[in-house]
Amino acid sequence: MNNEPSIDPHENPHVLESPTRPMYWSVRRELWENRSVYLAPLFVAVFVLFACFLATLAIGSRKAHNTTPIGMAPAPIMMTTILVGFFYCLDALYGERRDRSILFWKSLPVSDRTTVLSKASIPLVMLPLIGFVLSIVTQLLLLPVTLAVSLANGASAARVWNALPEPLVMIYGLTVHALWFAPIYCWLLLVSGWAKRAPIMWALLPPLAISAFERIAFKSNSFMYMLQYRMTGAMKEAFRPRTGDKSGVIGLSQLDPLNFLLTPGLWVGLFFAAGCLVAAIRLRGKREPI
Repeated sequence: MNNEPSIDPHENPHVLESPTRPMYWSVRRELWENRSVYLAPLFVAVFVLFACFLATLAIGSRKAHNTTPIGMAPAPIMMTTILVGFFYCLDALYGERRDRSILFWKSLPVSDRTTVLSKASIPLVMLPLIGFVLSIVTQLLLLPVTLAVSLANGASAARVWNALPEPLVMIYGLTVHALWFAPIYCWLLLVSGWAKRAPIMWALLPPLAISAFERIAFKSNSFMYMLQYRMTGAMKEAFRPRTGDKSGVIGLSQLDPLNFLLTPGLWVGLFFAAGCLVAAIRLRGKREPI
């Protein structure tokens, strides 16, 4: 005889099964298993902090109005997040087949779509967020030193504040580069899910082969120019650099979101990225351990 009281879910809604949130836990899994995603930018941020600290002290007495170190501090951190994204994507699907952990993860009630999209979210969402947070923290730690050195050498505090990139500018820049590099990230994910060995070779070989064929057959370099544009075109399309100013992107007046959104290269790249993601999802369902 069962003496346990019956539970009416309508009287106690808290007993209903809570959602498992597979996407949330899949993203957390990626961060747990790939600590370089946040450790590499963190190490670079620490290095930038000390380098800028020393540079500020060294040039303060010689150039009272110099505020370049604190203004340029976010650049290497953001560049690191982009490079980490490239290498992460190359190993994201290849690594789980190499160490045979794909057998375990496929036994869980998590779809291939959720798995691939969670991996794609690392370079497209998580790394830009990590880069933004570390950039803000680094500049906040540098700010007192820069202010003290500048004031001691006759510069105004306003000049230091003006040298700081606005948070909105950094968010815009990280978003622009995430969208612009989306086809590269997704191509690397697709290759990572397909290659049996040396995914970096298979990622580079098709573009180089196409470029070489075009050069030999048609005596042109259009495809190579397209690749160069994909690597360097984000700044050109999304910002209006100030003429003669080498301090980088600082003000809101330099942002050009309308031109960026109307750029055909952006949408062609996003369609290509979507196709690579669909192919990677289908491929993961068929691939076995290496």
